[in-house]
Amino acid sequence: MLTLHIGNKNYSTWSMRPWVLMTEAGIPFTDVMLRFDSFEPDSQFKRSAEALSPSGTVPVLVDDGLVVWDSLSIAEYLAERFPQHGLWPATAADRALARSATAAMHSGFGALRSHFPMNIEASLPEVGARVLREQPDVVVDLQRLLALWESLLARHDGPLLFDRFSIADAFYAPVVMRLKTYALPVSPRVADYMAQVQALPGVQAWVAAALQEHDFRPFEEPYRQGPDPV
Repeated sequence: MLTLHIGNKNYSTWSMRPWVLMTEAGIPFTDVMLRFDSFEPDSQFKRSAEALSPSGTVPVLVDDGLVVWDSLSIAEYLAERFPQHGLWPATAADRALARSATAAMHSGFGALRSHFPMNIEASLPEVGARVLREQPDVVVDLQRLLALWESLLARHDGPLLFDRFSIADAFYAPVVMRLKTYALPVSPRVADYMAQVQALPGVQAWVAAALQEHDFRPFEEPYRQGPDPV
């Protein structure tokens, strides 16, 4: 049985990617949460994560003693381990574009990710509007992201980036949640894509679990004093 070590579902974008990928594909696994108490070297989270892999971060996938860390490495490993699930698109051209888009998410859009941390249980449109007014680099990232999605969606008739679900959609699922939380402006085509991603059973299962955590982490939410009343 595969074991995926993850962080808090409400906050951990990196963990959400392989969890949604495996859940949506129907790959059996168990998950173990390493709670975000702090990211300081002496925190319980850091000690636990460093005991698992050299990265000292999550996610970490363990498969019969083999330890794979980093969300992109985990996705590539799963694509090779379970070729029957077609985790990358079917054609060579689409696979190349899907890998390019996935790598762009993995290493880029730093301003957007920094100023809009994932917080599934929150609704923060006022923070979104303020950041877009004050941070031009975030506006540039958002425009690049939306242009990328528009170009990929225009290639196909299906509801997702490459018609059927792929690694690319799993990697962008946390960004969909960010755009929702901060109520960022999107086109009708992108809004439809976001709705399709949120309707995926794997995403719905992750969101449902995130909403049950009720684990406010102040260092993850510098923009507010506490969670919204339930």
